[in-house]
Amino acid sequence: MRDGVGPSCVSLPAGPWATMLDFLVQRFPGVAAEVWQQRLLQGDVVDEQGALVTLERAYQPDLHLYYYRSVPDEAPIPFEEAVLFQDEHLVVADKPHFLPVVPSGSYLQQTLLVRLKRRLGLADLVPLHRIDRDTAGLVLFSVQPATRGIYQAMFRQHTLRKTYQATARWDPTLPWPLRRETRIGESAHFMQQQELPGPPNAVTLIQPLAVHGTLARYQLQPITGHRHQLRVHMNALGLPILGDGIYPNLTPEGHTNPALPLQLLAQALEFTDPLTGLVRRFESERRLLALERLSQLDSSSLER
Repeated sequence: MRDGVGPSCVSLPAGPWATMLDFLVQRFPGVAAEVWQQRLLQGDVVDEQGALVTLERAYQPDLHLYYYRSVPDEAPIPFEEAVLFQDEHLVVADKPHFLPVVPSGSYLQQTLLVRLKRRLGLADLVPLHRIDRDTAGLVLFSVQPATRGIYQAMFRQHTLRKTYQATARWDPTLPWPLRRETRIGESAHFMQQQELPGPPNAVTLIQPLAVHGTLARYQLQPITGHRHQLRVHMNALGLPILGDGIYPNLTPEGHTNPALPLQLLAQALEFTDPLTGLVRRFESERRLLALERLSQLDSSSLER
């Protein structure tokens, strides 16, 4: 682990490449040849025996190479996470809006996972589930591989209870509380999901907690864990979550309203610890924007 980042791995197939560098440049077209050259010169690429891969090293199939990702000029995210709980098996983190959980694309150091690895010195730390970058709140991490599968089983068996809060338009005509049980699948744009005909694969319990004027605070309890499930279900009800830059309309990156983050909070996690038998409950220390404050904004200010 280097500065919170573990190595990535690539397998070497049979092929026509003269050097390791030739393979890496062709295998990863999104990374400039000059970047790979610099990584090799810095000793950032090694084989499975730990031997350095040099600029001139001949290509050898059936090996594994390990390298360290880097994101040049990665912009800092000026919001801090909090660690609410840590023992030898679990870490519970309270994530701010805008911080990704894991490295992807242009995010590496500025992700919850890498920040925690660096801060806590835990090389084997792995998230047991994920929440969207725009969502704030609780994320549960596994500390060690030996017990990871035991905790992952809670998610497969739906024995861990997750509670979210969200703010959206108030609709008194809907039959509250309600159970949204539909099929969610791919939409025309890869960033979006949609409800589709067919057997349900996503279930959410939804009930209002408070109403102020035309807005309401809702409690959302997902029984399943489908991608974008809460956002899709609320949007399908005609109640898109305030600050949502994906539903109902996809907002280009960089054109969002930083003063109005997605009003979705992973508020609580509750489960019976499969190792100790103790009932554990964790609650986020973060809060969504007050309904009274949101009600004072005009409709254009509530759009991303």
